[in-house]
Amino acid sequence: MTARVAVVVGNPKPASRTLTAALHVARELAGTEPDLVVDLADLGPALLDWQDPTVAALVAAVGEADLVVVASPTYKATYTGLLKLFLDQFAGGTGLQDVVAVPLMLGAGPGHAMAPDLTLKPVLSELGGTCALPGLYLIDATWSEAPELDAYAERWKPVATALMALR
Repeated sequence: MTARVAVVVGNPKPASRTLTAALHVARELAGTEPDLVVDLADLGPALLDWQDPTVAALVAAVGEADLVVVASPTYKATYTGLLKLFLDQFAGGTGLQDVVAVPLMLGAGPGHAMAPDLTLKPVLSELGGTCALPGLYLIDATWSEAPELDAYAERWKPVATALMALR
């Protein structure tokens, strides 16, 4: 069985560096292209409507993934409100049940390096996500050349693969 891989990006700018980085991380961890890419900037005001069928379908599809990379730029030392609006629509405790959830954040400098683990990972865990992999923080201007990106994928791909096989 092939793993279902999703990417959710909470950058208010469509087609952002955050999206590109999240796609890269997903490909490296899963060894395949993501099946679902949710660039929340494209949804706009629909995220405010809890009855919106498009948003509901995306929430359901992400909840059915085996692996999801959840990415955000760092805003005020945490993830964006745009991402919060989307994550609020998942059922607490079960919305991401058994989904391997990987928190990824990009920021301007190293001062917020713990943000993925301190702010994003707890909400993914609250939604039932399996958050066994540490969060990944990258400097937005240089993320693609960052040696820690390849080191992260090399170190954690076997863990992600093993966890996905359990689903």
